[in-house]
Amino acid sequence: MERPNHYDVIILGAGPAGLTAGIYLSRAKMKALVISEGVVGGQMVLTHEIANYPGVENISGYQLANIMKKQAKNFGCEIRSNTNIVNMQLDGDVKMVEIENGESFTSDAIIISSGGRSRTLGVEGEDKFKGKGISYCATCDGDFFTGKRIFVVGGGNSALEEAVSLTKYASHVTIVHQFDHFQAFEHAIEEAKKNPKIDFIMESTIVSFNGDEKLDSVDIKNIPSGKIENHKTDGVFVFIGYVPNSESVKDIVETNQWGEIVVKSDMSTSLPGVYAAGDSTAKRYRQVTTAVGDGTIAALAVSGYVNDLKK
Repeated sequence: MERPNHYDVIILGAGPAGLTAGIYLSRAKMKALVISEGVVGGQMVLTHEIANYPGVENISGYQLANIMKKQAKNFGCEIRSNTNIVNMQLDGDVKMVEIENGESFTSDAIIISSGGRSRTLGVEGEDKFKGKGISYCATCDGDFFTGKRIFVVGGGNSALEEAVSLTKYASHVTIVHQFDHFQAFEHAIEEAKKNPKIDFIMESTIVSFNGDEKLDSVDIKNIPSGKIENHKTDGVFVFIGYVPNSESVKDIVETNQWGEIVVKSDMSTSLPGVYAAGDSTAKRYRQVTTAVGDGTIAALAVSGYVNDLKK
């Protein structure tokens, strides 16, 4: 008997992982629904230029997201964006998702692809200059700062390693850190200190990002003295941690100490019929291409899972 609003799979999130899963599943004639609490494309749409996506020389994140969306819809995938989820029941054979207008949907399987976000400083001007001088990904945006003077914020392994990596492009890198010591492996600290292009402003923090159309300076506060100085710059890279968008499922599926969803090699979680893919999962590298790979694996695994249920 046909069940209204029942799907083979519901995908939570419409970033590159979720859209890829939607493409694969709908092409395999699975009835698939993507529900996204944000815009289609997720963090990808914030990237003004993607130049390292295999087979595509140059494209904006917004354009790539729209192509993926079109592909998924052409195969029959349903997509609902900017839709708040108010309730979920993921244990049991039939999964249920309820959205804010009171509609509810059921499915045999779920893919959580809610993505994540870089931890931000939360200071004046940060939202304004995201993608216009402020970046959270050296691999994505380093090339745009060739020959420029830039700042890196952070004191862990990511900050120091990415600062060294950015010297391949930038003419000079200044690391700004709130403590008088780094929270990184000794080899990462030594490598940064030995690099002639890198200097340090310790016990300090950026309190304001300034400019008109694009970032042109930062205000840096020395924490012990309280003194604030203005520094001209062409760009700032912030590496102070990463936050997975897993708050709504952290009590439903297994997560690690950082809130990342723990998955097996087939992207299955601790709950039968529930899979996860992309930046919300426990992983080292977070790129559009790795999210696409996760979404592919999750879709293939879910396809097998649902087909087994129907036998």
